[in-house]
Amino acid sequence: MVVRRGAPSRRLVTAARALARDAGRLRFGPPVRYLYNPLVYARAPHESYLERYADSLKRVVFVGMNPGPWGMAQTGVPFGEVAAVRDWLRISGAVGTPEDPHPRVPVRGFECTRSEVSGRRLWGFFRETFGLAERFAREIFVSNYCPLMFLDDAGRNVTPDRLSRQDQALLFPLCDGFLSVVIDVLRPEWIVGVGVFAEKRVRAVLQNSPRAETKVMSITHPSPANPRSQKNWAGQAQAALEKEGVFSSAPPAGHAGGLRSWPQGR
Repeated sequence: MVVRRGAPSRRLVTAARALARDAGRLRFGPPVRYLYNPLVYARAPHESYLERYADSLKRVVFVGMNPGPWGMAQTGVPFGEVAAVRDWLRISGAVGTPEDPHPRVPVRGFECTRSEVSGRRLWGFFRETFGLAERFAREIFVSNYCPLMFLDDAGRNVTPDRLSRQDQALLFPLCDGFLSVVIDVLRPEWIVGVGVFAEKRVRAVLQNSPRAETKVMSITHPSPANPRSQKNWAGQAQAALEKEGVFSSAPPAGHAGGLRSWPQGR
């Protein structure tokens, strides 16, 4: 994927549009029956997110797996639980509908009344940690590895690791290419996989990246389907980030209190 030089956010917008186009052309076999591409029908809030929160280099990039049905599939923002995106990130915009939505998983955009647990936990953790979204954005960005959401006949979520090998062989190179652009554009010191799958894909991309010195770790996924997330997920994430040195256990001198942690400087 070739992206012209320019402001980080504009380069990512260009790369995201190419990813949406190329991934959207793919057709997937069982267990996939329904395909949602929020980079297309929720382009407006997605690009607002990139323009506002990817406008500078980042010290830490968190990478998730793919959109969830009540999060990014509704808002176009990774882990995009509606209240967090609208009220904390201050992102909004027109949201259309997928070409063939499952009747059990309608897209209502910012009118969606269901809450994405993973997004509520992740963005709630950042809100409690940094207080203001602007403070969070000074050094941190959240992205997703795969832009598509997959559902089976019953409307159940199909994660990318459950795709057939043939489908993965077509999809993953596109996702790897976009992740390479994210790394090249934002130049993070750390990449944190939200879940083991994301960490594995990050490591695979970095094997062929000129920024192979980037440090990688993962935190347990905040999904309610993950048994490990059921007890104090935020505390687990905090402890893991502090242990690896991504976050410090105390804010910098002179900083107003109230934050549980603060990223260490470059």
